[in-house]
Amino acid sequence: MSNALCTLAVGSQSSAKIESPAEERGKKAGPISNLIYGTKEGRELDHELNASFSQVLARGKYVHSIVFHEVKPDKVDEYVKLVGGWYPRMAGMPENKVHLVGSWRTEVGDCDTFVHIWEYQRYHGYHDSLHSIASHPEFPAFDAKLKSLITAKRTSLMQEFSFWPTAPPRQLGGLFELRSYTLHPGNLLEWETHWRRGLQARREVMEGVGAWFVQIGDLNTVHHLWQFADLEERKARREQSWSVEGWGDTVHKTVPLIQTMKSRILIPMPWSAIA
Repeated sequence: MSNALCTLAVGSQSSAKIESPAEERGKKAGPISNLIYGTKEGRELDHELNASFSQVLARGKYVHSIVFHEVKPDKVDEYVKLVGGWYPRMAGMPENKVHLVGSWRTEVGDCDTFVHIWEYQRYHGYHDSLHSIASHPEFPAFDAKLKSLITAKRTSLMQEFSFWPTAPPRQLGGLFELRSYTLHPGNLLEWETHWRRGLQARREVMEGVGAWFVQIGDLNTVHHLWQFADLEERKARREQSWSVEGWGDTVHKTVPLIQTMKSRILIPMPWSAIA
Protein backbone atom coordinates (compact mmCIF):
# COMPACT_ATOMS: atom_id res chain seq x y z
CA MET A 1 0.00 0.00 0.00
CA SER A 2 1.45 3.44 -0.90
CA ASN A 3 2.30 6.06 1.70
CA ALA A 4 -0.42 8.29 0.23
CA LEU A 5 -3.02 5.78 1.30
CA CYS A 6 -1.80 6.17 4.89
CA THR A 7 -1.41 9.95 4.72
CA LEU A 8 -4.93 10.78 3.55
CA ALA A 9 -7.05 7.66 4.00
CA VAL A 10 -6.70 3.89 4.25
CA GLY A 11 -9.08 1.02 3.76
CA SER A 12 -10.52 -1.51 1.36
CA GLN A 13 -13.99 -2.33 0.20
CA SER A 14 -15.93 -5.23 1.68
CA SER A 15 -17.93 -7.63 -0.46
CA ALA A 16 -19.82 -9.21 2.42
CA LYS A 17 -23.55 -9.65 1.84
CA ILE A 18 -25.73 -7.38 4.01
CA GLU A 19 -29.16 -8.61 4.91
CA SER A 20 -32.08 -6.23 5.26
CA PRO A 21 -33.98 -5.91 8.56
CA ALA A 22 -36.87 -7.81 6.98
CA GLU A 23 -34.59 -10.71 6.01
CA GLU A 24 -33.13 -10.82 9.49
CA ARG A 25 -36.57 -10.91 11.08
CA GLY A 26 -37.67 -13.59 8.63
CA LYS A 27 -34.94 -15.87 9.97
CA LYS A 28 -35.73 -15.08 13.60
CA ALA A 29 -39.51 -14.96 13.46
CA GLY A 30 -41.17 -16.15 16.64
CA PRO A 31 -43.97 -15.28 19.04
CA ILE A 32 -42.35 -12.04 20.21
CA SER A 33 -41.40 -10.91 16.70
CA ASN A 34 -44.87 -11.73 15.39
CA LEU A 35 -46.43 -9.86 18.29
CA ILE A 36 -44.38 -6.70 17.67
CA TYR A 37 -44.55 -6.58 13.89
CA GLY A 38 -48.14 -7.71 13.82
CA THR A 39 -49.25 -4.37 15.24
CA LYS A 40 -49.95 -1.32 13.09
CA GLU A 41 -47.13 0.63 14.72
CA GLY A 42 -44.78 -2.31 14.27
CA ARG A 43 -45.61 -2.62 10.58
CA GLU A 44 -45.03 1.11 10.08
CA LEU A 45 -41.64 0.89 11.79
CA ASP A 46 -40.80 -2.18 9.71
CA HIS A 47 -41.65 -0.28 6.52
CA GLU A 48 -39.56 2.72 7.57
CA LEU A 49 -36.55 0.57 8.42
CA ASN A 50 -36.78 -1.22 5.07
CA ALA A 51 -37.02 2.12 3.26
CA SER A 52 -33.99 3.37 5.21
CA PHE A 53 -32.07 0.19 4.38
CA SER A 54 -32.75 0.71 0.68
CA GLN A 55 -31.52 4.29 0.87
CA VAL A 56 -28.27 3.22 2.50
CA LEU A 57 -27.59 0.76 -0.30
CA ALA A 58 -28.49 3.34 -2.94
CA ARG A 59 -25.98 5.92 -1.67
CA GLY A 60 -22.56 6.27 -3.15
CA LYS A 61 -22.27 9.55 -5.06
CA TYR A 62 -19.44 10.59 -2.75
CA VAL A 63 -17.00 8.90 -0.41
CA HIS A 64 -15.61 11.03 2.41
CA SER A 65 -12.58 10.41 4.54
CA ILE A 66 -12.05 11.89 7.98
CA VAL A 67 -8.43 12.13 9.10
CA PHE A 68 -7.20 12.86 12.63
CA HIS A 69 -3.58 13.96 13.07
CA GLU A 70 -2.19 14.11 16.61
CA VAL A 71 0.65 16.61 16.37
CA LYS A 72 3.66 16.91 18.67
CA PRO A 73 3.00 19.99 20.87
CA ASP A 74 6.27 21.67 19.91
CA LYS A 75 5.71 20.99 16.19
CA VAL A 76 2.28 22.56 15.71
CA ASP A 77 3.58 25.65 13.86
CA GLU A 78 5.67 23.50 11.51
CA TYR A 79 2.67 21.23 10.91
CA VAL A 80 0.39 24.15 10.03
CA LYS A 81 2.94 25.53 7.58
CA LEU A 82 3.55 22.14 5.96
CA VAL A 83 -0.07 20.99 5.61
CA GLY A 84 -1.34 24.48 4.81
CA GLY A 85 0.95 24.58 1.81
CA TRP A 86 0.35 21.01 0.62
CA TYR A 87 -3.33 20.15 1.13
CA PRO A 88 -4.91 23.12 -0.71
CA ARG A 89 -2.46 22.71 -3.59
CA MET A 90 -3.24 19.01 -4.02
CA ALA A 91 -6.98 19.65 -3.81
CA GLY A 92 -6.64 22.42 -6.40
CA MET A 93 -5.16 20.17 -9.08
CA PRO A 94 -8.01 18.81 -11.28
CA GLU A 95 -6.06 15.66 -12.09
CA ASN A 96 -6.13 14.67 -8.40
CA LYS A 97 -9.96 14.42 -8.43
CA VAL A 98 -10.38 15.34 -4.77
CA HIS A 99 -12.14 18.10 -2.84
CA LEU A 100 -10.94 19.25 0.57
CA VAL A 101 -14.15 19.86 2.51
CA GLY A 102 -12.31 21.43 5.40
CA SER A 103 -9.47 21.43 7.91
CA TRP A 104 -9.76 22.27 11.60
CA ARG A 105 -7.69 22.25 14.79
CA THR A 106 -9.19 21.06 18.06
CA GLU A 107 -9.83 23.84 20.55
CA VAL A 108 -11.62 21.71 23.17
CA GLY A 109 -11.17 17.95 23.27
CA ASP A 110 -8.06 16.23 21.93
CA CYS A 111 -5.60 19.12 22.06
CA ASP A 112 -2.95 19.46 19.33
CA THR A 113 -5.19 17.35 17.08
CA PHE A 114 -6.16 18.40 13.56
CA VAL A 115 -9.18 17.12 11.64
CA HIS A 116 -9.44 16.99 7.84
CA ILE A 117 -12.41 15.88 5.74
CA TRP A 118 -11.87 14.95 2.07
CA GLU A 119 -14.46 14.24 -0.62
CA TYR A 120 -14.01 11.78 -3.52
CA GLN A 121 -16.17 10.71 -6.44
CA ARG A 122 -17.05 7.24 -5.18
CA TYR A 123 -14.36 4.65 -4.45
CA HIS A 124 -12.78 4.80 -7.89
CA GLY A 125 -12.23 8.53 -7.34
CA TYR A 126 -10.72 7.78 -3.95
CA HIS A 127 -8.20 5.35 -5.41
CA ASP A 128 -7.43 7.55 -8.44
CA SER A 129 -6.87 10.58 -6.21
CA LEU A 130 -4.51 8.91 -3.79
CA HIS A 131 -2.44 7.29 -6.51
CA SER A 132 -2.24 10.61 -8.37
CA ILE A 133 -1.02 12.45 -5.27
CA ALA A 134 1.46 9.68 -4.45
CA SER A 135 3.03 10.10 -7.88
CA HIS A 136 3.64 13.83 -7.35
CA PRO A 137 7.41 14.43 -7.26
CA GLU A 138 7.17 16.39 -4.00
CA PHE A 139 5.11 13.80 -2.16
CA PRO A 140 7.97 11.72 -0.62
CA ALA A 141 9.48 14.81 1.01
CA PHE A 142 6.07 15.95 2.29
CA ASP A 143 5.25 12.51 3.67
CA ALA A 144 8.59 12.18 5.45
CA LYS A 145 8.25 15.62 7.02
CA LEU A 146 4.67 14.96 8.10
CA LYS A 147 5.65 11.74 9.86
CA SER A 148 8.27 13.63 11.86
CA LEU A 149 5.66 16.09 13.16
CA ILE A 150 2.85 13.77 14.32
CA THR A 151 2.53 11.10 16.99
CA ALA A 152 -0.52 9.33 15.55
CA LYS A 153 -3.09 9.46 12.74
CA ARG A 154 -6.47 7.83 12.32
CA THR A 155 -8.52 7.62 9.15
CA SER A 156 -12.01 6.37 8.38
CA LEU A 157 -13.92 6.21 5.11
CA MET A 158 -17.47 7.49 5.37
CA GLN A 159 -20.60 8.19 3.37
CA GLU A 160 -22.98 11.04 3.99
CA PHE A 161 -26.54 10.38 5.09
CA SER A 162 -28.96 10.93 2.21
CA PHE A 163 -31.03 13.34 4.30
CA TRP A 164 -28.04 15.56 5.09
CA PRO A 165 -25.71 16.32 2.13
CA THR A 166 -22.37 17.89 2.98
CA ALA A 167 -22.44 21.70 2.85
CA PRO A 168 -20.65 23.42 -0.07
CA PRO A 169 -17.71 25.77 0.53
CA ARG A 170 -18.73 28.76 2.67
CA GLN A 171 -17.19 31.32 5.00
CA LEU A 172 -19.58 32.06 7.88
CA GLY A 173 -16.99 32.48 10.62
CA GLY A 174 -17.19 31.20 14.16
CA LEU A 175 -16.39 27.73 15.40
CA PHE A 176 -17.48 24.14 14.79
CA GLU A 177 -18.57 21.20 16.89
CA LEU A 178 -17.81 17.67 15.76
CA ARG A 179 -20.04 15.20 17.60
CA SER A 180 -19.03 11.56 17.25
CA TYR A 181 -21.25 8.66 18.30
CA THR A 182 -20.29 5.01 18.58
CA LEU A 183 -23.49 2.99 18.16
CA HIS A 184 -24.27 -0.51 19.34
CA PRO A 185 -23.71 -2.82 16.33
CA GLY A 186 -26.79 -3.24 14.17
CA ASN A 187 -28.43 0.07 15.10
CA LEU A 188 -27.31 2.34 12.25
CA LEU A 189 -30.52 2.05 10.25
CA GLU A 190 -32.71 2.77 13.25
CA TRP A 191 -30.48 5.74 14.09
CA GLU A 192 -30.94 7.11 10.58
CA THR A 193 -34.70 6.65 10.70
CA HIS A 194 -35.03 8.70 13.90
CA TRP A 195 -32.45 11.31 12.92
CA ARG A 196 -34.11 11.89 9.57
CA ARG A 197 -37.19 13.00 11.50
CA GLY A 198 -35.32 15.02 14.13
CA LEU A 199 -33.00 16.87 11.78
CA GLN A 200 -35.80 19.07 10.45
CA ALA A 201 -36.37 20.28 14.01
CA ARG A 202 -32.65 20.80 14.70
CA ARG A 203 -32.07 22.73 11.47
CA GLU A 204 -34.61 25.34 12.52
CA VAL A 205 -32.18 26.58 15.16
CA MET A 206 -28.69 25.30 14.21
CA GLU A 207 -26.37 25.49 11.19
CA GLY A 208 -25.48 21.98 10.03
CA VAL A 209 -22.41 21.17 7.94
CA GLY A 210 -22.76 17.42 7.41
CA ALA A 211 -23.43 13.99 8.86
CA TRP A 212 -21.58 10.82 7.91
CA PHE A 213 -21.52 7.16 8.89
CA VAL A 214 -18.27 5.21 8.81
CA GLN A 215 -18.04 2.28 6.39
CA ILE A 216 -14.35 1.43 6.77
CA GLY A 217 -12.29 2.25 9.84
CA ASP A 218 -14.00 3.08 13.15
CA LEU A 219 -17.12 1.04 12.41
CA ASN A 220 -20.51 1.80 13.99
CA THR A 221 -19.45 5.45 14.21
CA VAL A 222 -21.50 8.48 13.15
CA HIS A 223 -20.07 12.01 12.87
CA HIS A 224 -22.18 15.20 12.91
CA LEU A 225 -20.58 18.60 12.22
CA TRP A 226 -22.26 21.86 13.32
CA GLN A 227 -21.26 25.52 13.02
CA PHE A 228 -21.81 28.33 15.57
CA ALA A 229 -20.77 31.93 15.99
CA ASP A 230 -19.26 31.11 19.39
CA LEU A 231 -19.79 28.91 22.45
CA GLU A 232 -22.51 31.18 23.83
CA GLU A 233 -24.52 30.75 20.63
CA ARG A 234 -23.94 27.00 20.80
CA LYS A 235 -25.40 26.94 24.31
CA ALA A 236 -28.41 29.05 23.33
CA ARG A 237 -29.14 27.03 20.15
CA ARG A 238 -28.93 23.70 21.92
CA GLU A 239 -31.34 24.89 24.60
CA GLN A 240 -33.67 26.29 21.96
CA SER A 241 -33.76 22.89 20.22
CA TRP A 242 -35.85 21.46 23.05
CA SER A 243 -38.68 23.87 22.25
CA VAL A 244 -38.94 22.62 18.66
CA GLU A 245 -41.47 19.86 18.14
CA GLY A 246 -39.92 16.50 17.38
CA TRP A 247 -36.46 17.04 18.85
CA GLY A 248 -37.17 15.61 22.28
CA ASP A 249 -38.64 12.48 20.71
CA THR A 250 -35.53 12.04 18.54
CA VAL A 251 -33.24 12.20 21.57
CA HIS A 252 -35.45 9.81 23.52
CA LYS A 253 -35.27 7.20 20.75
CA THR A 254 -31.60 7.53 19.80
CA VAL A 255 -29.90 7.65 23.22
CA PRO A 256 -30.43 3.90 23.84
CA LEU A 257 -28.64 3.17 20.54
CA ILE A 258 -25.37 4.82 21.67
CA GLN A 259 -22.36 3.14 23.27
CA THR A 260 -20.17 6.26 23.57
CA MET A 261 -20.29 9.86 22.45
CA LYS A 262 -17.69 12.58 22.08
CA SER A 263 -17.75 16.31 21.41
CA ARG A 264 -14.88 18.33 19.96
CA ILE A 265 -14.84 22.11 19.48
CA LEU A 266 -12.94 22.92 16.29
CA ILE A 267 -11.44 26.10 14.83
CA PRO A 268 -11.12 26.25 11.00
CA MET A 269 -7.70 26.58 9.46
CA PRO A 270 -7.04 29.50 7.08
CA TRP A 271 -7.17 27.24 4.01
CA SER A 272 -10.40 25.44 4.99
CA ALA A 273 -13.10 25.63 2.31
CA ILE A 274 -15.76 25.58 5.03
CA ALA A 275 -14.96 28.16 7.68
